[in-house]
Amino acid sequence: MIYIPENEMQITFARSGGKGGQNVNKVSTKAILKWDLYNSHVLSSDQKYLALHKLGGRITEKGEIVLMSQSERSQAQNKQMAIDKLNWLVNKALTPEIKRIATKPTRSSKEKRIQGKKRVSEKKKLRKIHENY
Repeated sequence: MIYIPENEMQITFARSGGKGGQNVNKVSTKAILKWDLYNSHVLSSDQKYLALHKLGGRITEKGEIVLMSQSERSQAQNKQMAIDKLNWLVNKALTPEIKRIATKPTRSSKEKRIQGKKRVSEKKKLRKIHENY
């Protein structure tokens, strides 16, 4: 599990459109987090390449990942949510994908499927019989 240190992040605050009532117009609670992937000291060059490949749509031309959080009423909670989201994204990108191994259906699953098809067939036969009366 990789955690990005806060000294590598640039966090700014702005007025939020989320919860807060009249407080929304007075206090800057929206957290805007920027993290420079290219100049990070936490990730190795291979990890940076992998993250760049997987998070390509979220990375700006400058090589930054920009995240915003404005769902909570407090600045601290929004900041923590943005940090957690960044750490989650980076760890998800660096987790190798496990390829699915194809398996054959078991005998019992084949029988269940056929029994289901037979039930539907019987139901339709009964409908035809009742239509003729």
